[in-house]
Formats: sequence, structure tokens, C-alpha cells
Amino acid sequence: MPPVVLRQVALRLATAASLTGALLALTACEESHLRLQPDFGTSVRADVAGQIADPDAHYLGTPAAASDGARASLAQTRYRTDKVIPPVNLITSEVAGSSGGNGSGGGGGGPPQ
Repeated sequence: MPPVVLRQVALRLATAASLTGALLALTACEESHLRLQPDFGTSVRADVAGQIADPDAHYLGTPAAASDGARASLAQTRYRTDKVIPPVNLITSEVAGSSGGNGSGGGGGGPPQ
């Protein structure tokens, strides 16, 4: 074959190879929906919508105040003067009373027997 024909064949092969490579590279950009269900993401969108507070919420009746200002002021005064009322020390077994069971106390940390 003459060198001109060889050059044309080589040019055509190079062009075909570069076009094939470009097409393969473009197919990598295609998003696959083969394994996605039509409702994919619906639960996430519903959860996000459920966490948004309604800024114009209307409630039945008159809602109770969030806190009593006078009581909060007294609590702050007691805190500043170091006269805080200690919380009542309640234990759940004392509150519930004895409700039966085997009488064993809570332990913890050891292996089950």
C-alpha cells in the first residue's frame, strides 16, 4: 500500500478510536435508574416536611404559658444567692412500691447467671 493510503487508514482508525472513547466517557455521565423504585426518597422528604414547624399554627383553646416569669425570677435569685432548693431524691423502686418479683436488687456489670 502506498504511504498516503496507510496514513488515511491510520487517521480513520485514530478517529474511530477517539470517538469510541468519547462515547464511552459520556455514558459514564448517564444516571442509572435500574435499581431505584419510583418512590425513592419519598420517606426522606416526608420526614423533612414533618420536622418543619408551622409558623402560623392555630391551636384549640388558649395554650398554657411556657413558664411563669415570677417563679423563674425567684429561681434565678436563689441561684445567685446560693440558696438553691435541692431536688427531691426519688428512687423508682420507692415510687412504684413493691410490685412483686423475686426481690433481687439491681446489680450490674457481671455476666448473666
